[in-house]
Amino acid sequence: MAERSLAESLERLVFAGVALTTRALSEATPGLELTLPQWRVLVVLGEADDGATVSEVAARIGVTVPATSRQLRRLERRGLVALAPDEHDRRATRVRLTSNGWSVREAIIGHRRARIAEAAARLRPSARLAAEFARVADALDALDWRL
Repeated sequence: MAERSLAESLERLVFAGVALTTRALSEATPGLELTLPQWRVLVVLGEADDGATVSEVAARIGVTVPATSRQLRRLERRGLVALAPDEHDRRATRVRLTSNGWSVREAIIGHRRARIAEAAARLRPSARLAAEFARVADALDALDWRL
């Protein structure tokens, strides 16, 4: 019973996270009108300074390589990503965030983090509660999100 209650609470947190992200996409970058799939690409590309290949991005966001290529070309036209032949495998295309892409990514994360901090401040958590939240976050991080 406690596990189900915890799972339901975690699901509510996930829904809230999606809502916060959706709001941050419009409020942190007015007029840019990023979609959630485009945001997911910026998240994936920001995990490594050297970006990722198109096929790696496709695998991480769970769509086909052709659909990912179209998405990346849209982001390239907006100046958020740069595509170039991979230095180690000329058959592959490597995608990296541009400086503008990094700025947009950081603005959205910062906006969302500020809203989360506002909610956390109202909780006034004890050190024990903060430690329990950290344990839950660690358990979620341990899941294989790269599928």
